[in-house]
Amino acid sequence: MRCWLIPMACAALLTGPARALDLTLPGNATQSVDVLRAADSYMLPVGPFADGTLPVIGVEGRVHQQAWRIDQTGMTTLQLIRPFRDELTRAGYEILLDCSGQECGGFDFRFNTKVLPAPDMYVDLFDFRFLSARKAGAAGNVVSVIVSQAGGAGYVQMIQVTANGDTDDLRVTAATSSTEPAQENLPLIGALVEQGHVILRDLDFGTGSSALGPGPHGTLEALAGYLLADKKRRIALVGHTDRVGTLEDNITLSRRRANSVLERLAGEHDVPRAQLEANGVGYLSPIAPNQTAEGREANRRVEAILLSTE
Repeated sequence: MRCWLIPMACAALLTGPARALDLTLPGNATQSVDVLRAADSYMLPVGPFADGTLPVIGVEGRVHQQAWRIDQTGMTTLQLIRPFRDELTRAGYEILLDCSGQECGGFDFRFNTKVLPAPDMYVDLFDFRFLSARKAGAAGNVVSVIVSQAGGAGYVQMIQVTANGDTDDLRVTAATSSTEPAQENLPLIGALVEQGHVILRDLDFGTGSSALGPGPHGTLEALAGYLLADKKRRIALVGHTDRVGTLEDNITLSRRRANSVLERLAGEHDVPRAQLEANGVGYLSPIAPNQTAEGREANRRVEAILLSTE
């Protein structure tokens, strides 16, 4: 049996019940996550995101989630995922879904399936590949693999679900569909590229506070993946407020909030500061009337503005 990319990962994939392992990887591959949950559930994607839903199969059993970073690969995402696909096929797995980027459903697919947050896993919304597979036979072990690139490195996440020991078979529920993503999970990067700016709708700030909540924030993960995929890309983060208070105070608050977003992107998502800048304009650029509570809430926002893609 051949495993061209990560031999021990494939060995773990193709052996019996899931278990925690110390994997031996090539010198340019570093494991970032290896988590085994003895009894858990996983919604396995079996079709691309379309018409507001993602087709999935619910599975229950031992869930083994792993991720690796592969430095200076010079490889395409197809080259990254092909060894996994080949080994799964040879081991008797049926490929349920094998897609890439926009074919999978782009942003909507990414944010409706289980993916580790950065920095353990990055997904470039324009350059990723995903496959899911099920082992033939009664037990029906299932596997998903997603690969992407960012900042010259390759990223691989694998989730394997097997019988948990209490039963001989993996428990599989009927096929279903995920719910339609929230407003903040619309195709953010597509809007940024096409319109030149986009509102980051899932950020959480306390009233009058510039401290950004712990998240997770899908919009920031999407921005990080987009920026890390090409170091020539730059954005400006611009804070906005409602009309309550003085202009000076609101400009200060809006600038601090934008800077909090910048610090989160740089500190937790490893985006180079040279690709980011932050400022605030207070209440000078409303998108809704300040006379209503709804309008004031809409005006309190942080936007990302595309400065350069070259």
